[in-house]
Amino acid sequence: MTRKRTKLVQVGKYAAEVEVELIEDDTAWSPYLSPADVTKLDAVRLALRRGDLGAAETYGTVFELVPVKQA
Repeated sequence: MTRKRTKLVQVGKYAAEVEVELIEDDTAWSPYLSPADVTKLDAVRLALRRGDLGAAETYGTVFELVPVKQA
């Protein structure tokens, strides 16, 4: 059985929402990600680290994190 989830990958001032599928079964490792989804999350993380927002956007929505200033 699989179910879709959104994972958040944050590097520095950027974050990306990436949709992955969690695999559930009767093993002790459940739930877990497929190797393809792990590769996808790693690719997003590396793209954000390089500052390549265009490459990161191919996998999901990219956000720029802005601190909230206190008055």
